Amino acid sequence: MDLRNKACIVGIGSTEFTRNCGRSEIHMAVDATMGACEDAGLEPERIDGISRFGTAGQTATEFVTDTDVARCLGIRNLRFFVESPWGGGACCATVMQAAMAVATGTADYVLCFRSIRAATGTVRYGRPTRFPIDAHWSYSMPFGLLTPTSWVAMFTRRWMYETGATKEQLGHLAIVTRENACRNPRAVYYGRPLTMEEYLRSPMLCDPFCLHDTCIENDGCVALIVTTPDRAKDLKQKPAYITAAAEATSWDSYCMTSFYREEIGIPEMEEAGKELWKRSGLTPKDMDVVQFYDAFTSLVPMQMEVLGFVKKGEGGAFLEGGDRIRPTGELPINTSGSMLSEAYIHGMNMITEGVRQIRGTSTTQIKDVSRVLCTGGLGVPTSALILSKEQAS
Repeated sequence: MDLRNKACIVGIGSTEFTRNCGRSEIHMAVDATMGACEDAGLEPERIDGISRFGTAGQTATEFVTDTDVARCLGIRNLRFFVESPWGGGACCATVMQAAMAVATGTADYVLCFRSIRAATGTVRYGRPTRFPIDAHWSYSMPFGLLTPTSWVAMFTRRWMYETGATKEQLGHLAIVTRENACRNPRAVYYGRPLTMEEYLRSPMLCDPFCLHDTCIENDGCVALIVTTPDRAKDLKQKPAYITAAAEATSWDSYCMTSFYREEIGIPEMEEAGKELWKRSGLTPKDMDVVQFYDAFTSLVPMQMEVLGFVKKGEGGAFLEGGDRIRPTGELPINTSGSMLSEAYIHGMNMITEGVRQIRGTSTTQIKDVSRVLCTGGLGVPTSALILSKEQAS
């Protein structure tokens, strides 16, 4: 569906990002949603749609239902409700579903949110809950591939072998995202810079990943509100227009363990990128800043390659020294500190950072931003999104 000039993000809100939130997922979801409503200048009861994360294929989930949120916000009737599964792969998909709902008149104001207690543990019915393991993991877990870190490490090491990328190049990415986080008071790593020496000597988790190659484990919630450009005229904020959005799976896809394809990697994002550029009429050169999903450092240069920012095999070299991805570089990325250094909210915090870049309110604001690319989780069915400052001509 062509979404140009049909939908926009008008409100963003979040809880604090912490290692111990001290409250339930539903409590955080309501807090973040109230913040998004206040930001937009919208009464909560006017929300008539919810687009949220589902549970299929996720290793860390939450149990906040759409009716839970509607009840707490005083919403009389939800005319639209939908779930997008696959963890971080769903972050841009939730916005895409919301955009299609308002563009077709199915709903007027759609809430998208992610509430997660990755640090203190999901709570349901008053006690922590373990997520059941899907059957396909039985092909890899008995052989030691037990965690997302080990799953991604396996195909990262293959990518490094094929391209010549080095651990130091990944380290430059970790350092730059930490620099951005040090300017962001919301970030878990605010005011805590990282040196290459600290990066290299940090504990090894699963070769080639050390501590600072992986995303943070934290509690928190992020919410945003989508509506039409016409309705946005009556609200407080300048809208971030949704220029294009896409979802993709690729062939023979499993949740982070698609090890039996002809080419191990992230073909889902390559397919999402093809759709995104086709639907928007734009190219990588048109992006002023990118919020790359970075649950692991290697996923950023791999995305650069499959999305066309660099040629295949050149992603690691692009990171060398870090200057090309810094705020003054040719491709500024992950300006809030992202999931490596701000917070891990399955990518939703990176979409709200994209909105701040469009508004001109980021703590690491890039000059003259017109367009922002946001991407979803890798190694799973995924999604991507382009936000623009102005409506498409």
